[in-house]
Amino acid sequence: MKVYRGGEAEVRIYDDRVEKVRVPKRYRVRELDESIRKRRTITEARIISSARRAGVPTPIILDVEGNKIVMEKIDGLPAKFAMNEDLCRMVGKCVARLHSAGIIHGDLTPMNLILKGERVYFIDFGLSFYDERLEAKGVDIHVFHEALKAEFDEWKKLWDAFLEGYRDYEKFDLVLERFEEIQLRGRYVEKDEAE
Repeated sequence: MKVYRGGEAEVRIYDDRVEKVRVPKRYRVRELDESIRKRRTITEARIISSARRAGVPTPIILDVEGNKIVMEKIDGLPAKFAMNEDLCRMVGKCVARLHSAGIIHGDLTPMNLILKGERVYFIDFGLSFYDERLEAKGVDIHVFHEALKAEFDEWKKLWDAFLEGYRDYEKFDLVLERFEEIQLRGRYVEKDEAE
């Protein structure tokens, strides 16, 4: 078993499954902490299942036990190590499906995507939520854009390929317009900090 610890959860990877356990927060009252962790665990499991129903490859949920999600193990390669234009196009198509279903991933980065065969699987829905607003969808793709910029020299080609896939979303133009507004806000912040 391999164990990875994040800010919200511990991920235990076994030969036949993955367990994601939300860890207690000592700064919260114990009863409140239990309630929050349980609610977030149930919400994450539901969103993963909803995403799968929307046509986005995700691990199959095997069980939900209190603060723990037990799910299928996806044996593949993190997209970060296999990124190319075809993969980005696939990711764009999947994000279009997520957004059509009102799902915001919340942490769209190449490390939260696994390439297995010809499919890209979306993992780690810990920051996901349901939202129909353009702002939420613009921020979602902004996160992916920034991750590409930070990780890859050829990020512009990858981003263009992502947009080709994302164009499947019926509100593509509106979300892209909001994304561009978000980009401008970021530039103003950067400029103010530099002054």
